[in-house]
Amino acid sequence: MKKDLKRQIKQDELVSGFEHAMAWLGAHRAEARLTALVVAVLVAAGVAVTYYQASQQRAADAAFGEALTLYKGQVEGDQPPGAEKPAGPVFPTVRDKYTKAAAAFDGIERRFSSLKIAPRARYYGALCRIEIGEEAAARKVLEELAAIKDPGQIEGSLARLALANLLRKTGDLEKALEAYRTMADEPGLSIPRDHVLMTLGGALEEARRLPEARGAYRRLRDEFPASPYASEAERRAEYLSGESQG
Repeated sequence: MKKDLKRQIKQDELVSGFEHAMAWLGAHRAEARLTALVVAVLVAAGVAVTYYQASQQRAADAAFGEALTLYKGQVEGDQPPGAEKPAGPVFPTVRDKYTKAAAAFDGIERRFSSLKIAPRARYYGALCRIEIGEEAAARKVLEELAAIKDPGQIEGSLARLALANLLRKTGDLEKALEAYRTMADEPGLSIPRDHVLMTLGGALEEARRLPEARGAYRRLRDEFPASPYASEAERRAEYLSGESQG
């Protein structure tokens, strides 16, 4: 009996609530229509924004792929006689190749500055400028990118490595070595540490600091035994210690 009474009370409450709602709608048709219109507009706007963002991302990815194809293109003089024409673009000179690639990456940065792909485009644009001798402009961009410390954003670490490589290329080997060492011990490094250690070992060999170079190679071997650099690091360490000549 009590259960039936409770069920009846709930049903009465539901009917009463529905009747109140219908009464309110009857008395406030204009407000209800306006509310429905506002909700519809907001939903449509949300759908439009989502579509636009997805469209922008697709366009950015396509543009970046095209720019990267230019960056990886071949130069006519690098082709051996009788070789088949490569599938990608072929440029008359190195300068022509990297100038066009830099312009493509610059365009991506301008068009898609709010997307995550923009810093990557800036990084590749800086690499292009190094290749055509515009080192001051490249250094400025790389220094700005190097300030990024977010582990989820790889461009900061890439830029720091590129700056160290640029120091090495321009003859400032000691500063380059300092930068490589810092990166090798950097917490939260966003690029493979084994690659940094291999680069450090090569730079130390170049500086004729052979015991330190052996140490870098052995660290790579011990800490990253599955690394694609591990066997070469082992070979270099043995060679430098004279073991391979024994």
